[in-house]
Parts: sequence; structure tokens; C-alpha cells
Amino acid sequence: MKGSDGYSTNSNPKLIEDEQKRCRAVEDRIRSLPLSKITNSCKRTLLRLVNSELEFLSRLSSNSPNFAGPICVNIGYLESVVHILQQTFITGVSRVCKPIPLTSGNGEKKCFPSKGVHVDIVCTIDSNPVWFVVSDRNPKYISWSGSHKNKGLRMRIEQVVEAAHSSLTLKPSSIILFFANGLDKVLSLKVGDEFGASEFGKEFFIFDSDITEELEGDWVKLHARSFRGASIFQIKIDAFMDTVSSSEPGLKDPLRGTATLELPKYRSNLVPGDAFCSLISRIKLISLDTDSATPEALLGEELVNFDTTALVALVSGISNDDTDKLLATPESELTKRFKSNTEFVIAQVKSEIQTPILTELEAVISGKICMICKTVHLEFKELLSMCGGSNEKWRADHLLKCLLVVPDHPSARMMGLPTTRKIALKNKILFGTGDYFHAPTLTANMGFVRAISQTGMPLSTVEHRPRALTGD
Repeated sequence: MKGSDGYSTNSNPKLIEDEQKRCRAVEDRIRSLPLSKITNSCKRTLLRLVNSELEFLSRLSSNSPNFAGPICVNIGYLESVVHILQQTFITGVSRVCKPIPLTSGNGEKKCFPSKGVHVDIVCTIDSNPVWFVVSDRNPKYISWSGSHKNKGLRMRIEQVVEAAHSSLTLKPSSIILFFANGLDKVLSLKVGDEFGASEFGKEFFIFDSDITEELEGDWVKLHARSFRGASIFQIKIDAFMDTVSSSEPGLKDPLRGTATLELPKYRSNLVPGDAFCSLISRIKLISLDTDSATPEALLGEELVNFDTTALVALVSGISNDDTDKLLATPESELTKRFKSNTEFVIAQVKSEIQTPILTELEAVISGKICMICKTVHLEFKELLSMCGGSNEKWRADHLLKCLLVVPDHPSARMMGLPTTRKIALKNKILFGTGDYFHAPTLTANMGFVRAISQTGMPLSTVEHRPRALTGD
């Protein structure tokens, strides 16, 4: 159920050539995966694995051109991994085809297994962290109890579940078992009975992996890979809901209040139908005492967590029709107002003229409950008092009435990361609170997002273009 899953084929020149074409097709699909879904580091890992297959096939072809014995190739396994990564519901891919070490309660690595447990994909689904374990084996060669050659499916699953329970920063909400070629009915029942696995609820889009080449002006199909016979199971990890102790920094003194159910009344200088009014009218309002706001209380609701950059972008004069006014302002006055940030602000103005940001953000938040934590609420109000103009403060007042303000409550896995210059405590609290509520965080702080991805921890975020307060 990992990279060693391969199959044998006779190594005549034609078969080797076909396998090389499959490798190149997978390579193209990996390169086409968007960076909004998967990190560059993960793409490099996958490309390195494909390159190893190509090098093996190339050596076999050149060193033993007439050899007719069986060979073992792993390209089917890589096809399966990439097929999963192409699914639209897969986001935040932070780790692929690597072992995850087992740790004890005091943080020490366990002795068994010595190299950790191999997990094929660490990602998020519906803002929840998930592990995928992938098998491309022929079902008739998958045994439950194993042998001296194979540890068996039962032990394999036990080790992954143990790793999930022992992990902190990488802890998943569930483990997905993906059997690309299906699984025997008897073993399927055992997976359900012994591990509480159920069929995975989401539908996989079926991509037929066609490999074609041009012969005399016509494209000819050489191979097609379908995953219609795949068996997919989900094992939920109960320990995911563990939270940080209330003695941790940032968890005391919860903010009291409720989110209003009455749509704010707008001043006459903002007519109904303008971009800002349209946007906040799309936010789903909820009446909930914030002290009782928990993931359980909001179960079934779609949430979006805002950081301070998102709030600024929503109320900024740049986002709200001040672009012409700013461009008409003399450069000396702009420099006096924005100092060393002048070029940064002008770049934002040009970006706004080309693509208005509120239209993009409305699509992200429409019909969702929008939340902020106490830290963001206080930071935003302080920033407004120092840099915001009267119109920006007015918009902020109406925006905040539409948001659910919750106590700082970062997830245990986020607080388990070491605090560093790039992973500051404040950001761990605000992003971690979104993680605790299973809400993606809307942010322009991609430096922090990149720092988290480098730890291997999957985190659900939505990027927006930065905007600054103009003092308007």
C-alpha cells in the first residue's frame, strides 16, 4: 500500500516503451497541478519518483535489450496518487509519499516501525486534515494477516491508525484507504468490522488516463487507465477533537456578544447594489452566544475564518472605488501619506482596476458564516484607529456586525508547532482558531501559509490579494 506496490510485465522493448510513455503522461499531470492545491516541494517529490521509474526503464532497455523476464514497475501507484490529487475536493496538499514518524506522549519517537508509517497524501478535505493510503495492487495479492514476505493489510492499517493517534501537528480527522484496483469483499468486511471503516462519501471524478502518439498524421491511443473499479474507505479518528488546554496563552477572557440577525442599514452615501453592500448582504447571519460557539454547535454550517488582512481588504478605499482618486493624487502627497509603502499601494490600485477584489471575495463568502477570533477583532480595531479614514471605519462598523466573533481557540495541532520568527504565536492563534472550527482562513499572509506547509501540516486557507487602508 505504498511506493513498493508494483506489477510485473515482460520487459520486451515495446512494453518498456509503453511504460515510459505512461511515466511521461503522469509527469505532465503532476506539472499541471496548481500551486493553490499542492506545494512545490510535494511536486518535486512526485517528479523525483517518476524520474526514478524512467531511469530504471531506460537502464533496462539499454543494458538488456533482449531480456524477456518480468520487471516490477510502480507507475500504476503514481497514477493512482495523481488521480487523487486531481480531484477538486482535495486541497492543501502538504506532504506526499513520505513516512510519518510515530511519537509517544512525551514526543519521543517509538521504536516500531523504525522509519515511521508511510502515508501517500496529507491534505485537507472540507477544511479537515486527511491522510490517504494508496494501493495499486491486484486484489488477489492483498492478504489480511500477511506472511513472512508481507505484513498484511490488518497490520498496515493498525500502524497508520496508531500514527494518526500519536501525531499532533499532522493529526488527521480521518484516514482514507484507496484501493485503485478494488478490494476483495471478505477483506472489505474485515476493514469495516475491525476498524469501523465505511465507504468514502465523496464521489471521485473519473479521469481516463489516455496515452496517445501521432502516427502518420493520426493520434492513436496506446493505453487507458480507469479507476471505476476502485474501492475507497474512510476511517474516522476520534482524537482529532482534542483542544489546547484553557491555560494556554490566548484562551482566557472570551469575548462576549452575539452576531446580529438584522441586516445593517446603510448610509445614503452607499447605495444598495454597490459592491460592498452586495458583499455583506451575502454573508449568512447567525444568532449565537459566542461563548457557546463550538464546532459541534456549528455542525453542518459553512464557515470562513477572516484574518486581519481579509478585513482590511474588504473595507479598504482601494477596494471601494477610490482608485481614480488615488491615481490623481500627486506623487509627493502619496509619498507623504504612505511613505515607503507608496509603490506597494499603487500596485494594489492597478491590480484593483484590472480585477476588482470584492467581486472575487463575494464568491468566496456568499452563503457562509464569516467568523473572526478575538485577536483579529482587537488588532483590526487598533489598525483602524491608527490608519483608517472615516469611510473605512464606517464600512468596518457594518462589516463587524455581520461577523461571528469567537474566543481565541487555536487547535492543538497548530499550537503544537514551535513558535518561530516565521510562525508567530499571534498567527498560530488566529489560523489555529479557524483550524479548530474547521473553517478555511481567508488571508493574504502567504509567508505564514508557506511556513506551515514546510512543516508538512495541511492547513485550509484561501488566498486573496492584499489591500491597504488609505485613510479615506
